[in-house]
Amino acid sequence: MDASQMKPRRLKGHTAAATCCIASRLRPGVIASSGEDGCICWFDLRCKDVLFTIDVGKEPISSLCFKTGNEDILYASSGTNISCFDIQMASSWKPLETYNYNKDEINQISFSTKSNFLAAADDSGEVKIIDTCQKSLYRTLRMVHTSICSSIQFVPWKPWTVVSGGLDLKLAVWDFSKGRPYNVIDYGMAGLDSKDSNGNAGQCFNPAFVHSIAVPEVDMLCGSTKVCAVARGDGVVDVIDLEAELATPKPKSSSLTKGSQLKSRKGSAYAANTHTADQRKRMQLDYKLGGHTASVSSVSFSLFGERGKFLISGGNDALVKLWDWSKCFSPEQASCSTILGLTINNNKKVNWICTTPTDSENLVVCDTSKVLKIYTVA
Repeated sequence: MDASQMKPRRLKGHTAAATCCIASRLRPGVIASSGEDGCICWFDLRCKDVLFTIDVGKEPISSLCFKTGNEDILYASSGTNISCFDIQMASSWKPLETYNYNKDEINQISFSTKSNFLAAADDSGEVKIIDTCQKSLYRTLRMVHTSICSSIQFVPWKPWTVVSGGLDLKLAVWDFSKGRPYNVIDYGMAGLDSKDSNGNAGQCFNPAFVHSIAVPEVDMLCGSTKVCAVARGDGVVDVIDLEAELATPKPKSSSLTKGSQLKSRKGSAYAANTHTADQRKRMQLDYKLGGHTASVSSVSFSLFGERGKFLISGGNDALVKLWDWSKCFSPEQASCSTILGLTINNNKKVNWICTTPTDSENLVVCDTSKVLKIYTVA
């Protein structure tokens, strides 16, 4: 369905481009957004205007996340710093605590749904795992990403597992208790996507950078399918069966080999993990299925209706796509050609998307403008 003429509601509050948005699970209609203006805006969709603004600093805010189980506590990353705020303390907005473990600019933060760990992915390619109870650094994940680590997500059904993605075209599944990867997918390896190599006319020359990762919550899971969605720079949304990736034996030549050995042996180390990728349960939402014609910047599983039924993607082509992704993982589904349910022309490049657990005004889009755009989809 083409909904290119859909008119969104516009939320004003930022003085520069909005970079990130998150929606409350416990308070339907409550949204927090961040911007290049260094501010956090707090909205309630039952109200017309922004409820309040937190001035974090002069640097752009790259990412936001709630503390699991207590959405009065909000974390924000800016530069190399993470600040923690209690939204009930509106009189001062002084951070409850700050963390400065990352050496380079932070791209995304994520809070575990099963523990008190906070993860931060940065431009150096490292991921810092922070214990917010002890207020200390728990672990540093390194020696896999050789460029910017752009995204990080915890895996809800695996308490000690995170998934990271980077601009080195790698997706890594980690056991962060040991600081080692279970598996690494290298999208830069020839033949990894060979079965779909002719699909993306219009963006086929763009590298498959990993820009965003989405992992569904436990109550979103479709049957026994436990997946991860990956927004790629070549316009593809990759949906991967994480259990299949975790079940893949690690090669003897570990991808954690240090120094020059890592560079010289990375081909053979990653090849064992990626060679059989096409044999495992995977799905690529690409141009042939009506997908994006430019880099995909953000992906999110739906909170509205049947939670997790839809996967929403937004891209640099200014389009937002709604996918009924679970059809392709159904044994009864012979073809994936009908899984694209909706296309919205947002008119500006998409920076971030999130959804709300409501029947209307349930899709939130941050783009290169100063306003948040709110759509109603089903």
